[in-house]
Amino acid sequence: MITLLLPARSRFGGQRLSPATGKALARADRSQAAADPSEEGHAQLARVLDVIPRGFPVAAAARQRDAGDAANAVWLRADPAYVQPDINGARLLSYGQALGLSADDAAALLRPLKPLFGDAGFPIDAPVPSRWYLRLPPGAKLPGFTSPEQALGADMFDQLPEGPEGRRWRALLSEAQVVLHNHPLNAQRSAAGLAPVNSLWFWGAGVLPDHVRSRFARIASDDETVTALAALAGGQVGARPSAWPGEGDDALFDLRDARDLALLEQDWFAPLLTALAQGQLDRLQFDFADGVRYDLARGQRWRFWRKPLRSFIAGAAGNAA
Repeated sequence: MITLLLPARSRFGGQRLSPATGKALARADRSQAAADPSEEGHAQLARVLDVIPRGFPVAAAARQRDAGDAANAVWLRADPAYVQPDINGARLLSYGQALGLSADDAAALLRPLKPLFGDAGFPIDAPVPSRWYLRLPPGAKLPGFTSPEQALGADMFDQLPEGPEGRRWRALLSEAQVVLHNHPLNAQRSAAGLAPVNSLWFWGAGVLPDHVRSRFARIASDDETVTALAALAGGQVGARPSAWPGEGDDALFDLRDARDLALLEQDWFAPLLTALAQGQLDRLQFDFADGVRYDLARGQRWRFWRKPLRSFIAGAAGNAA
């Protein structure tokens, strides 16, 4: 079975489904699972990854993948970031891999940050230039942090943690921003037309899970939460291709960032529905963030009395006419 992990159906608005997709979904078995109350997608991801204890400790999972030393500590990502001030505050515009740091760049930027975080009891390092980590002692209490995907483009100060613990991390962030603002590498980057690394982004706190399991032999995603935790589950984990590769089974493709239904139809829905009709696939599942799932099988073609869906909104309203 191939599973497509998709955003909430409302993201596509009134965009029209192709006749083939509308017909296939109308004839499919539809079920309702838990919806995600926020944009974090945790209810949907829990259908893909069984993490014990419950939660999504991205920093610890990614640290284990990157360095193999995540046990016996609490981990927090402190990824390099570019924040642009504006009249109302500051906005996170870029982070991590998008900044294109080399290993030498990361080492130079971290050099003055190490005393700052070391004195606070949180050693910082970067086994990968785009992924920076803070090691915290076992039992360390942390506030809630927002993932960079959710904060991207938003007012940075609205995304930072509140409360007594939050104030401590806001203060550390301010000190780190001063250090980075004065770093000579950022002057060189700006002169070369590159975004400076003038901030950090804290997120993904937690300890290494006891276990992570998945029913999928292959998971293809560009989301760090998915790939880091899926790596602990074993199986094949990699970047998502631009279109269905035309082979494989027992696989999940993470398409939650999709917004253009026409591209989805062209690159994914049409070739997969053709493969299903021709018997190349046994089953196909559409899993939406609002909890709706469509399970498609070849034998459903006999349900010809069902009216095709015109759009996902029509499907949500239960009106396919």
